[in-house]
Formats: sequence, C-alpha cells, structure tokens
Amino acid sequence: MLKGLSITPPILGRISIGKVIEKNGKRLPEKDNQFTITSQLQSKGSWLPHPLDEGFRKAQNGKIRNIPIRLLFNNPELNFRAEYSLFDRNTGRPLCVGNGETCRRQTHEGIADLPCPSPDACSLAKGGACKPYGRLNVLIGEDDPLGSFIFRTTGFNSIRTLTARLQYLKAISGNLLSCMPLELRLRGKSTRQSFGTAIYYVDITQRDQMSAEEAITEAQSTHQQRQSSGFDQNALDQAAQLGFNNGTFEDTEEDGGMTVEEFFPVDTDTQSLNNSHKTSLTPIADRSAIHTNQAPLASKLKAKAMHLDESVGAKS
Repeated sequence: MLKGLSITPPILGRISIGKVIEKNGKRLPEKDNQFTITSQLQSKGSWLPHPLDEGFRKAQNGKIRNIPIRLLFNNPELNFRAEYSLFDRNTGRPLCVGNGETCRRQTHEGIADLPCPSPDACSLAKGGACKPYGRLNVLIGEDDPLGSFIFRTTGFNSIRTLTARLQYLKAISGNLLSCMPLELRLRGKSTRQSFGTAIYYVDITQRDQMSAEEAITEAQSTHQQRQSSGFDQNALDQAAQLGFNNGTFEDTEEDGGMTVEEFFPVDTDTQSLNNSHKTSLTPIADRSAIHTNQAPLASKLKAKAMHLDESVGAKS
C-alpha cells in the first residue's frame, strides 16, 4: 500500500443535487430539486448520465426524489465522512482539514497537526474558503457489492441529517447498518434566510412502504446469509479504516479541482484569499493556540443549521 495515498471505496458514479453551468463566461453551481445520477465521464464540461439515472427517472415521473440503496460499512463514519475543508481554489489542492478541535494542514514545512478553531474563528477561512464538506458512499443495485456511488455536499442540513440518521440506524439495527434496506430521500424546507424559497437536502430512511421493524428483520436475515457464506463485514470495515488512514487527505488534487468548482466557487476575493494562504500556512505558535476549546464539528453543525442555509452549489 502506497503511504500517503488515501485508499477510498471504488467509485462507479456520482449522485448530485444540482449541476455546474456556464453563465457570463463563468462556470457556476446551480441548485436543483431532484437527484441526478451520473457516470465519472464528462462531455463538454458536463457529467454524462449513468444508465441507472434513466430507469429511476422513468419510474418517478421524470424527477428522481428517492434512490434505493445499501451501505458498504457498519461504521457510520466510514460511510459518511464530514470535515471542515479548505482547498486552494486555483489548483484544487487540499490545504487544511479539521473537525473543530484539531486539523491537519499543509504548510511550508510540510503537514502539521494543529488546533482547529472552526471557520468562524480561523484566519484562513475568510470568504467562505473553509466549509463543512461531507462525502457519502452508497451501493445502488446488486451488481457490484463493493462499487459505490458518491454523494458530496457542503450543506449543513444534509450533513446534520445524514450524521444523525446513520447513528440512529446503526443503533436500532444492532450494528447491522450495512444490511439495512435503505433509500436516499430528497427533502425540502424553507427558512427565514431563504425568504420562503424551498431549499433541498438529503435524508436516509428505510425504503418506501417498509416499516422500521420490517427493515430490521430484513437486515438480520441478510446478516445471517452473509455469515453462512463467509462474508466478513468486520474485516471489510477494518480494511476501509486502514485505507482512509493511509493518506494525509482523502481528496486528491485532481478530484479537488472538480470539488472546488462545484462546492467552493470562486468569489471576488479569491485572488487575495489565495495569496493570504500562500503567506500564512506556516504554523505560528500564537495562531495555533487560538480557540483550542472550540466545540467539535457535530455540535457546531447543530447550532449553525438554525441560522445558515445550504451552500449555493449544494442546496442538498
């Protein structure tokens, strides 16, 4: 295993709410009120639809609002990783990833482990450069038990909801999260800051027309079948954890470029922001000691979600 390279679940396609469009000569994110399932191939700057997209769309009268899924792992944090993330908006290179208590930052001296003051109190996070950033891997269909589709979001509502749901589903199923028959569900809400306009986010529930008790019964049956066949879910979770831990950052520079375009769009202060990154990445003792008692990410999300709407590119 190559050290320094994060080994992530194999990706078959993407799940998104929205897209990147060209407007006035600029590529900008645009929100949507439906799921889109795409392949990993692009044509003329747009992601090509995955074959699954058409089938779900026809079954749901043209708009995909629910996607039946299963999860790869029993550990919620392996299925859904959420962190405060800062990217170089010019290159897509990950610069800093933290959880509100500690962060791992790219500095002139190399990678440094530092206190994480959260975006509200961090001098590098000006202009919305640092945001909560979540990645969810899910299985669609039965063809490939290890090949996943990835949903990315910087929306507080999606991150808070997905984090809670996965923890709750793990608890009620007796740690059989990977065996539960689930679905991604698109939900809408209006907030004071959205001025009554609907914003959309992602939830995970048991599948439509199925009670929680029925989903748990099916999960137990699936678990027993897997045990009989020799399927070792614990070993799979352990292998995934080792893979994630193997790298400094989960996102590569190549993936980061597309992530920045869709979720960290360039604003008018981008140039000065990038210049400040270049001159202030060295860990300074008095800066790194600031706000070391900040609450962790989960607590901050709960508080912030009451006041902040979804990101423009990921009202999801």
